[in-house]
Parts: sequence; structure tokens; C-alpha cells
Amino acid sequence: MAKTNSFCWGSSALLFLCLVGFFSTPAKAALKTYQFDVQVKNVSRLCHSKPIVTVNGMFPGPTVYAREGDTLLVNVTNHAKYNMSIHWHGLKQYRNGWADGPAYITQCPIKTGHSYTYNITITGQRGTLWWHAHIFWLRATVYGAIVILPKQGTGFPFLQPYKEANIVLGEWWNNDVEEVVKQGNKLGLPPNMSDAHTINGKPGPLFPCSEKHTYALEVEQGKTYLLRIINAALNDELFFAIAGHNLTVVEIDAVYTKPFISQALLIAPGQTTNVLIQANQAPGRYFMASRPFMDAPVSIDNKTATGILQYKGIPNTVQPVLPQLPALNDTAFALSFNAKLRSLNTAQFPASVPLKVDRHLFYTIGLGINQCTTCLNGTQLTASLNNITFVMPQIGLLQAHYFNTKGVFTTDFPDRPPTPFNYTGAPLNANLGTKIGTRLSKLAFNSTVELVLQDTNLLTVESHPFHLHGYNFFVVGTGVGNFDPKKDPAKYNLVDPPERNTIAVPTGGWVAIRFRADNPGVWFMHCHLELHTSWGLKTAFVVENGKDSDHSILPPPTDLPPC
Repeated sequence: MAKTNSFCWGSSALLFLCLVGFFSTPAKAALKTYQFDVQVKNVSRLCHSKPIVTVNGMFPGPTVYAREGDTLLVNVTNHAKYNMSIHWHGLKQYRNGWADGPAYITQCPIKTGHSYTYNITITGQRGTLWWHAHIFWLRATVYGAIVILPKQGTGFPFLQPYKEANIVLGEWWNNDVEEVVKQGNKLGLPPNMSDAHTINGKPGPLFPCSEKHTYALEVEQGKTYLLRIINAALNDELFFAIAGHNLTVVEIDAVYTKPFISQALLIAPGQTTNVLIQANQAPGRYFMASRPFMDAPVSIDNKTATGILQYKGIPNTVQPVLPQLPALNDTAFALSFNAKLRSLNTAQFPASVPLKVDRHLFYTIGLGINQCTTCLNGTQLTASLNNITFVMPQIGLLQAHYFNTKGVFTTDFPDRPPTPFNYTGAPLNANLGTKIGTRLSKLAFNSTVELVLQDTNLLTVESHPFHLHGYNFFVVGTGVGNFDPKKDPAKYNLVDPPERNTIAVPTGGWVAIRFRADNPGVWFMHCHLELHTSWGLKTAFVVENGKDSDHSILPPPTDLPPC
């Protein structure tokens, strides 16, 4: 539940009244409080019933509503058997990594029977983000939307919608996800893939026993709607489309974009995309559908989740029409869609791209095979950045940094791979061992950073969505094949590149991002495919304090969970 002053949530009609209100009332920051009870609940999907970990018994969990400038206090009480931590994905948490949430990075987890209050001030952000568990694979069911409305008196920089809806895309396993992962780890192989995809927790009528587990959105002829779409899936990039209706993209990762029209969109795990749709078709029932994108030789759950866009007054007996989604391996669509994304870059919403770079980083993304004494076949699949597989510490890295605790991590993560090679040539199947360690990279406060993430053909090329905590970054360049430091920077977009917190590195390609290291703390960066994160495809940046206390890490809260 949430207790607030001037709070908008619940039905679309109530939200509409709130939207009308915030265009006419003076700006006023509010304190919004939420109680998150982490508890187990029996849920039935696909003819199977099983206990799942939830927040407040809801699947997906409750939407957190706030305005730009508000402060959130979210008290999380853990009633489940698993340790828990919650990450507020995309919120920058300026100087306040204590509220970021990744277990053993910025906090130790909340143990069973204990509580922790996340104290979050929302500064300079508005749009759609999301929250999720950030320990084990528990985010399979522990996730929900964050909706940040603009400051009171400020509208959207696009057509005001009549109503809005959250569309949260996910995955469903019939078996206990943590047990599935344990079985995979014993074999040193990937765990079994999901049994279904979901829209707002529901697979839709293409799956067995799912007629009643279908999300439906009622629309009125001639009205415009804002859809806040979130990819909360663990391991799949997803296409999304609505039969007969164009999607006008207006925002990604809570940053406004130059609007463009598309019949479908591509969204990677961790990303959000806001679109406008006009209910301008013949009144009827139209499927919205979501299905994976995979252009590498990797097995995935390629089944289609569906929901229904239903015009008011149309009976449920009318058969919905399916949209034409891009093919599973439609690389051309993926590259074309992402190339259309541009920051709005107006006086009110500028794209402050760093033009001068203080620190150049080049990280290779690789899969590998290491020895494993506890695995049945003696080896396990692994993943690495610059051939280093990240080892999680036993205490929070932010605590270790703040209190100067020795022996927890080193700051010698290399700026470039130890041995250059033809990264995207023929598949490399020899010498696949990696180094292991808790190695971080130190960044000077307020320095500007360019990071090139390069996919490699170690075992196989694959698209990798990378998320950086504590920051947005500008995607200044991307390409297929090997990054060319002499030629490729000349093609960078330094005027209106997309600004986001999660970026998909293309299969057998590279992406270049830039950001200013102006948020002191320890900030996680990892592949948002849960499988690869668990294999060690992650690292963290230690961003040093500035020269005064206003540019330094805040002291830890008194209720920070002990290790």
C-alpha cells in the first residue's frame, strides 16, 4: 500500500484526473511511502499451480507512482525463505548507492524476518522505469513498474494521452525457478528455458488453461493512449506489436525521444519504451503480442504471449486478429529500429553528450568454459569481460569502499583486453578458460568516460543487453563486426544520440557509450540476461568522491542490512 499526499494511482480514470490536475497546480515535491511485504503466494498458470515469491501477494508487483522531485520511502519486509534485495532500475540514486539495491554490491540482502527502507529522491527524471529483485533469479516473479509523472504544471512534450496503461513483459516457469537454476548449475550448463512469456503476468489464450489469464485493455474509438512497456523477462529480447495499430515511440528508459512510428518495437531485458497508440481502427478485438528476438545459434523459449486491445462495446465473442511480428532472427529490423532512436535534444530536454573524453575503455564480452569440481561433467559454462569472470563478494562493495575495508575487491580491472584478437571472426572453441576475481575499475569524479563494449565469437556471438547502475549514458555509436578505433568514432552521433540505462550490444558487433562520472559510489554494470550475469558477466565502477561533502557519498542509513 502507499500513503501519500496528492497521489495518483488505481484506475485509469483516476489517473486521468490526476494528469489533468498536474497541468494546472503549482509544483510541490511530496513524500510517498510504500510498504513492500515480500511473501509467498500460490499462483496458477499453464494448468500448473506453484508457490512464487511476490510483493504484497501481487504478480506482477505493485506499481510505484511518483513525480519528478518526490522522495520515496519504500519499506521492504522479507517474509520469504530467500534473502531479498530490490533494485530501482534506472533511478540514478545520486550519492546514495545505499538505496540502489543489488545484493553484495551496494548492500547485503534483507534476511528473512527483517526489513530495510529504501530512501529515494527522484531528481531530474520522469517517465517509465521499473523495480525488481536483484538477488538469485528471484526477479522472475518479483518485479513491477515505476511511473514518474512530470512535475506539476509540466506536461509531456507530445500529444497528451486520454489514458495510459502499463505493459510489463515477463517469463514464466512451471517449476520453481531457483530449483531449475540449481539443476543447471550442477550440470555446469544453462538451466531449462522458460515455459511461457507473459504480458502483465498473463500468457494469453495461445497457451493452455490461459483464457482467464489474458490481459485486456479496453479503448474508446478515436482516443489516444500511452503504453508504458517494460521488458522484465530474464533472458529474452522481445518484439512487441498490436494488430492493425501503429506505435509512436516517444520515450526510452525514462528519456524523451524524437517521436517515430513503427509497426513493432524491439525491447531488451531491463529496457522500457513508451509508445502512443491511436484507437483509430474498425472497432473490434486486436491481439497485442510479444515474442523473442534471437539472431544467434542459441536455444530460447520462442513462444508468443498475447493480450487483447478491445474496443469499448465489442463482445468477447469476436475473434481477435494477430499482429505480424518480425521473424525470430530479423537482424535487419533490430538494427533499423535501434537506429531510429534519437534523444529529443531541446532546450528543456537537452542531450548533454560529453564531447571530450578523459578515459577510454574497451571491454570484450565473452563466453567460456572453466573447470568445476562440483559440476557433473567437471566443467561449467562461464562469461567474462576482458576475460575476467566476476566473483561476488561476501559483503557489499559499497560498504567496503566507504569504510575502506581491505581484501574485498581490487581496482585493477583492465581498461582493455589482455590480448587483442579478431573478436568476431570464426568461432573460437579453444583456450576458453577465464580469470576470476572481484576486480573493479576506478573513475575520477566528474571525469568523462567512453566505453566500447565488443561482442566476441568465444563459443558464439550473441546480443548482450548491458545495464549501468547509477547513471544514464549516451549511445554514441554502434556497428557490426570489430570496432575500428581509427574509423568508427568519425561516425559517432554526438548531437542527439539516445540516452538510456540499458543497451543491447548487437550480435557480433559493438556499441560505444559515453557518460560523465558525477555520481560517487560503487555502481554495478552487468549483462541483463540473468543467465550471463550469474555466469560472471559483470563488473563495477568505483567513482571517487568530489572535493566537498556535497559531491561525496552520503553516510549509510542506520537500518542498512548487516552482512
